[in-house]
Amino acid sequence: MEEVLDLYQKSLDTEIPIVNMDEQSVTLRDDVRDPHPVKPGQVKRVDNEYKRKGTANIFLFTEALSGWRRVSVRTHRKTEDWAEEVQGLLDQDYPLAESVILVCDNLNGHKLSSLNKVFGNEEANRLRKRLEIVRTPVHGSWLNIAEIELSVLTRQCLCRRIPDRETLRRETQAWQKRRNAEQKQVDWQWTTDDARVRLKHLYPNN
Repeated sequence: MEEVLDLYQKSLDTEIPIVNMDEQSVTLRDDVRDPHPVKPGQVKRVDNEYKRKGTANIFLFTEALSGWRRVSVRTHRKTEDWAEEVQGLLDQDYPLAESVILVCDNLNGHKLSSLNKVFGNEEANRLRKRLEIVRTPVHGSWLNIAEIELSVLTRQCLCRRIPDRETLRRETQAWQKRRNAEQKQVDWQWTTDDARVRLKHLYPNN
């Protein structure tokens, strides 16, 4: 926990950016009946019944200090998907950075060996030289700033029926573009000192 909290106290460093990532599954739904036309002064009215159209998975990366985030829509959340997203993070999002510190949770696929499995040793070694993974504690995923961004995305973009992955991709890209243009940042206030006081019961009695 303190390793993550100490990271959040660092200043913005373009050479070694701190990036958080998280994933979220999205259920795709379509209307069974067309919604009623919207009239002035009325909210949109839709039938409670809907059709399930499968699922999609969202990968979200965010650098809180610079107000940047990227959202990707994928069919699955397999090891291959995570590895390809990390490759894109290093080669496309931060090609000039010396290295990237990636904060993520403890899912089995979120590990350096996944890069070997997907890309082979040579490419995995190239990526590993520029990647440091810091994991949030088990049952401590609330420490991941990417969860805050996913919550905002859910409230502002995913709070309605989305029938297919292409629509989901289009809507999340529009949200990402607007939020990046506004450079919305996360003002993280919880520090290691706070944790040692408020979560004293978690520390060894030495």
